[in-house]
Amino acid sequence: MAVEMLDLEKQFAFYAAYHSNKINILIHTLFVWPIILTVMFLIAFSKPIVPSPQFFEILPQAQYMVLNWSFVFTTVYVVYYVLLDRKAGLLAGAMCIACWIGSNAFAKHVPFSLGWKIVLCVQLICWMGQLVGHFVFERRAPAFLDNFFQAFLMGPYFVLLEVLQTVFHYEPYPGFKKNVRAKVRENLARHNEDMLCSSKSSDQGLPFGSISK
Repeated sequence: MAVEMLDLEKQFAFYAAYHSNKINILIHTLFVWPIILTVMFLIAFSKPIVPSPQFFEILPQAQYMVLNWSFVFTTVYVVYYVLLDRKAGLLAGAMCIACWIGSNAFAKHVPFSLGWKIVLCVQLICWMGQLVGHFVFERRAPAFLDNFFQAFLMGPYFVLLEVLQTVFHYEPYPGFKKNVRAKVRENLARHNEDMLCSSKSSDQGLPFGSISK
């Protein structure tokens, strides 16, 4: 299981199979990172687990580098992304660290009574947008219904890598895009076959077979 989680091709292909429609990809590009950021907003209201080390004091924005649960959340993402791919992983990790610092700044300057309402509004808008992307444009249920942890962990990295591929033609290594496309086609073929089998099973459960045929 741990080895599979670090298989970049497999993880990217898993998520990409649920996001093959361009409009759905665009929607996720706009909404996935705000979901992560606002989750950190909420977690940043937690108290420090341990005191910040002294060398933090010489760093810019040191007052917002609080070692609370938002730091733990960030560390999991940073380590995972760097292990997946050094180059894009470092960029994704830097974005996560920026979210961590920003979330603690938010928690310091915005009272919790207002903060949770802002988080709720952003979460509702972003999740509603993504559901529209899936059920209207993609016409496939979201990945998190099959594997919530995997989808939630991979989502931010997926949209970042999509942008890097589209704008800069970035590949973690030669042949990555080709290999992923093959895995996605295989995943979609299995999905379509499962849907067909499910449809046939439903028809058999109807009186006299399928009346619509």
